[in-house]
Amino acid sequence: MVQYLTGDLLALLIGLSLGLIGGGGSILTVPVLVYVMGINPVISTAYSLFIVGSTSLVGAANYARKDLIDFRTAAVFALPSFLAVFLVRKFVVPAIPDVLFNIQGFVLTREIGLMVLFAVIMLGAATSMIYSRTSSVEQTGSLAFNYPMIMLEGLVVGAVTGLVGAGGGFLIIPALVLLANLPIKKAVGTSLLIIAVKSLFGFLGDVMNMPTIDWKLLLNFTLFATIGIFAGSYLSKYVAPASLKKGFGWFLVVMAGYILAKELWLN
Repeated sequence: MVQYLTGDLLALLIGLSLGLIGGGGSILTVPVLVYVMGINPVISTAYSLFIVGSTSLVGAANYARKDLIDFRTAAVFALPSFLAVFLVRKFVVPAIPDVLFNIQGFVLTREIGLMVLFAVIMLGAATSMIYSRTSSVEQTGSLAFNYPMIMLEGLVVGAVTGLVGAGGGFLIIPALVLLANLPIKKAVGTSLLIIAVKSLFGFLGDVMNMPTIDWKLLLNFTLFATIGIFAGSYLSKYVAPASLKKGFGWFLVVMAGYILAKELWLN
């Protein structure tokens, strides 16, 4: 009972982060599912796709209502991303061997490898949040709409999402600003739509491979994360996003350090 209440509270905080700063919270979904809910890391990455996809869809709908989504850019970015995440979940993840390598008694299993990769992605997200500046994301010039680079970025982000189950907003938003010249608010809304569709599309690849899915846990976690998104969107009017983003970035550094220590040394 306590485990589920803790999970619900953390889901609420994940949604709160998404609502406040437009990203970041989804990268905590897998650690919460693994370390709090006790779910296998491979299954957790699949569950994370559903949770992240569903909550991002709610956020995207709110941005669409305010006309803050560029659907053309979303389509160009999302098509290769859909393909990458689906193929990775359908074929690559099931093909990863249970034991990656064994060196002098140190055994790197598939589960440990995925969590280590996830920690590295968290450090990338943290760096982006801590060192980002407003001037680096607000564009005033007229940059060319770089279709090939947007599609390539979509392919890379889709592969990352497929492997670790994170939405990849910290990669998508800068790409949309720099390559499509979108204003930051429109980039956040467009990013949420891309994350939503590619994550749910990737989850379909898992549905074909997984014999059983704990829908009760999934829907409950998603519900609390969605409530958190609405609360975060409301509170964002009164809180400075830049300060929150930096603070959350340092929190991700601590979390990544914990995951690396637990998986590589404490195990």
